[in-house]
Amino acid sequence: MVLTESYARGTLEPAIRDITLGALLDWAAQTTPDRTALIAGVTDPAARRQWTYRELQAESLRAARALRARFQPGERVAIWAPNIPEWVIMEFGAAMAGLVLVTVNPGFRSAEVEYVLKQSRSAGIFVVPGFRGNPMVDTVQELAPRCPELREIVRFDQWEAFLASGDGSTLELPRVQSTDPVMIQYTSGTTGFPKGALLTHRGLVNNGAHTADRMGIADGDVQITTMPLFHTGGCVLCVLGAVSKRATQVLLEAFDPGLVLELIATYRGNAMLGVPTMLIAMMEHPSYPSTDLSSVKAICSGGSTVPASLVTRLEQTLGAQFTIVFGQTECSPVASMTHTTDTLADKAGTIGPPMPHAEVKIVDPATGKTAALGQIGEYCTRGYHVMLGYFEMPEATAAAIDAEGWLHSGDLCAMDARGYCTVEGRLKDMIIRGGENVYPRELEELLFQHPKVGEVAVVGLPDDKWGEEVAAFIRPAPGAVIDKSELFNYMREHLAPHKTPRQWFVVEAFPLTGSGKIQKYKLREQWSKGGFIAL
Repeated sequence: MVLTESYARGTLEPAIRDITLGALLDWAAQTTPDRTALIAGVTDPAARRQWTYRELQAESLRAARALRARFQPGERVAIWAPNIPEWVIMEFGAAMAGLVLVTVNPGFRSAEVEYVLKQSRSAGIFVVPGFRGNPMVDTVQELAPRCPELREIVRFDQWEAFLASGDGSTLELPRVQSTDPVMIQYTSGTTGFPKGALLTHRGLVNNGAHTADRMGIADGDVQITTMPLFHTGGCVLCVLGAVSKRATQVLLEAFDPGLVLELIATYRGNAMLGVPTMLIAMMEHPSYPSTDLSSVKAICSGGSTVPASLVTRLEQTLGAQFTIVFGQTECSPVASMTHTTDTLADKAGTIGPPMPHAEVKIVDPATGKTAALGQIGEYCTRGYHVMLGYFEMPEATAAAIDAEGWLHSGDLCAMDARGYCTVEGRLKDMIIRGGENVYPRELEELLFQHPKVGEVAVVGLPDDKWGEEVAAFIRPAPGAVIDKSELFNYMREHLAPHKTPRQWFVVEAFPLTGSGKIQKYKLREQWSKGGFIAL
């Protein structure tokens, strides 16, 4: 069907399954009980614990009973840990117990954790002793007196004792509905401090399954899970996507490009999801050329701009089908996605059509009306996947979801006659230089193609004459030295003068959200405090 305006609806297949997280795991355990479900992908092969689907379901049920002995259905319980197998077990156990799991970034420090615990009104927190120098148990014990509703602190290094504490419980697990809330995911914070998106079983189960479907993951495949579990990219697209395909999931505690490559080769990994920074790090790793990656058949990326040249390089060097997801935490998280069968041009240049059962439209920010085809406007989506709202933030919820149920993403996109969208940037990232709109995505794509550029972020900086000036922050490719004149001339060959960056900065690393998105507002903040010296 050829569209006449910027509105498209996803297919009606596959059907939406009205099941809970617990029911999804039950189905996998009943139909493939002896298949390996989960492997702890730690560095030492001798320490790689494994669970079959039967064992994963049984341990999740024990966790649910132990949780039910401590908490009432509907209460919030926080989890503060890296990607450990017990995180996955807690995800299913909390869901079976009718609880709402509050996910906390293991990189957070005391003030951030305190904010999350207070805002979510969490009754309990599950925490590792520490991770990467962050003294997490000590932090929780120190801030607990300031969190009046927090009554339980459970340590993951005492996991067996926790499980055993529920073995004699006579309390029945509650009847959980697919429309019940199951998780509070705090938004990534590319524009400021996070808000808690309240998500449902139905939204998460189906979004994970439909994403795995569109990626081309087959029943029983092996998936390498690198995405952080505290984010929907990890606990939904990876964990629930894998269980929906009864796949074997190899879980990394934290992303390490060399370890990812070894695990793919060792376990003949078929699929993985990774933000662009992860994929770039893998391709830059010394062992990449010598690693047998012939088993890989599906790679999915998203979370931030995916440079066209990266898509091309991965498909051509790996021979694996590449797909791109697009969305945000508030929509469980995927609303649009490319197909494995799309052309390379569509995979490299678009985010594909809407997901099954999802509606997408592009809205003119000035008029609020549906935009004409090809016109840049705000990307909006509606359907089963949209969050219930921001937890106990009615004003923020009303600002994000309008009266007709449309979630306003804040992303700038354009739609073609097939319903495929291209991303032009964020509403707040759009640069207005001398009254002319400059979309950073276009500039970032072009700069990323230059061999000396490893990663790039284009940002608008305040300027007395122009209002905003275009600035490029560059992380050089390994061994490269950035020459401002060379890059300036390169950009001028391809772009109008007003789009060419006037300020150039070299960075060793970008400030990232826990899910791998570049935090442009932090670049602006650091620049305003004199943190960068222009070339």
